[in-house]
Amino acid sequence: MAIPRNLDLDLLRAFVAVSDTGSFTRAAERLLRTQSTVSLQIKRLEDALGTSLLQRTARGARPSAAGAALLESTRRLLALNDEIVADAAEPRLAGHVRLGTPEDFATTHLPSVLAQFAASYPSVTLEVTCDLTLNLLAAFREARFDLVLLKREPSPRVRGIPVWREPLVWVAAERAPLDRQDTLPLVVSPEPCVYRKRAVTALRAFGRRWRVAYTCGSLAGALAAVRAGLGVTVLPKEMVPDGLVAMSGARGAPDLPDTEIALLATDALPPPAERLREHIVHSLERGA
Repeated sequence: MAIPRNLDLDLLRAFVAVSDTGSFTRAAERLLRTQSTVSLQIKRLEDALGTSLLQRTARGARPSAAGAALLESTRRLLALNDEIVADAAEPRLAGHVRLGTPEDFATTHLPSVLAQFAASYPSVTLEVTCDLTLNLLAAFREARFDLVLLKREPSPRVRGIPVWREPLVWVAAERAPLDRQDTLPLVVSPEPCVYRKRAVTALRAFGRRWRVAYTCGSLAGALAAVRAGLGVTVLPKEMVPDGLVAMSGARGAPDLPDTEIALLATDALPPPAERLREHIVHSLERGA
């Protein structure tokens, strides 16, 4: 009888990370490993399975046909492992975790992630604060957060684990004739604001005249101003609400670079915060 072979879960996790990010460098950031370590892990996994799992190109890496066939079952195996570990640890895990996050991200992708964590660890209390990215970063540097999610320019040289990325779009009321206005009215958050800076930088490079028509620190207030036709704002593509539309270049607005959300953690995380860090990374990479 043949002896069953066991797969190394760390190798499988490296394969999923490279597949999701399309980059060995970004996968290494996510896994808190070096790029050479991740490359070696992929080679060991391919050797163990006797097949090539990734196609490497000048633009990055993507699953091969064999890798794509194994990817979903690999995700299920890792999820089951994480659930077993969580179930075993849950009775002993208790404490308080302070998390900072941008408001727009907190109202869309984050609620289900935090709800799952709270259900798994009822003895852990979460303190979630929403604010502008630069304010969150300043508070993090003052040790007022254990974990913080920040908007940033996509770059492997910037500290933090990239956990989300999507296109940014200009958003306007459907009836607003903004393409016929010489000066584009903007609805923005107060400074400092990453999206405000993105909007102004793009318009200046595009040669489009603009003015700040409405400033509001609340996402709900900004969306109300846009619905009223007072101006345009900038949002991630998946966040465009009903009743508003994403403007195209044909309406006189330049393309915007993607937004990226990165997760920063203090150097010495207590166990509850470390578990939340792992949960956020794994949940978002699975699209939870």
